[in-house]
Amino acid sequence: MKIRNQRDFGAGIMYMVIGIFFTFVATGYQMGTAAKMGPGYFPFYLGLLMTLLGLLVLVKSFSAKAAIEKIPKFNWRIIAQITGAVVLYGLLLPRLGFLVAVIVLVFVSASASKEFTWKGTAINAAFLVAFTYSVFVLGLKLQFPLLPAFLQQ
Repeated sequence: MKIRNQRDFGAGIMYMVIGIFFTFVATGYQMGTAAKMGPGYFPFYLGLLMTLLGLLVLVKSFSAKAAIEKIPKFNWRIIAQITGAVVLYGLLLPRLGFLVAVIVLVFVSASASKEFTWKGTAINAAFLVAFTYSVFVLGLKLQFPLLPAFLQQ
């Protein structure tokens, strides 16, 4: 069999490896039942689902209907920029607060794209701030600094 779509083949392998990892790690926790789930229940079945999804994507990469695609050259600069944005978020959150950290995260990671625009990124950052504030602060009642320390009283 010939791999027609290398991108889907690679993605399928990646999904399967991650799914098997989570399934294996989850077996170390109590499973419980569907009515009374233990800490291993959700990651176990999520890992199984991800493994099956990976298998489906992998099998489809061999299909005659699959588009012929090669894996593009790996761009280390983009990977470093996005990883750096996440690390920067973790460093900025306790010092400058949630609002500034999320905006910096969105702008730094979005600038890695060739389709970066200031207007689109600003809209994305505003939406992400509002959404994550609603979910984590209002919904889940998590407490972390919202504004920089020098602005709080």
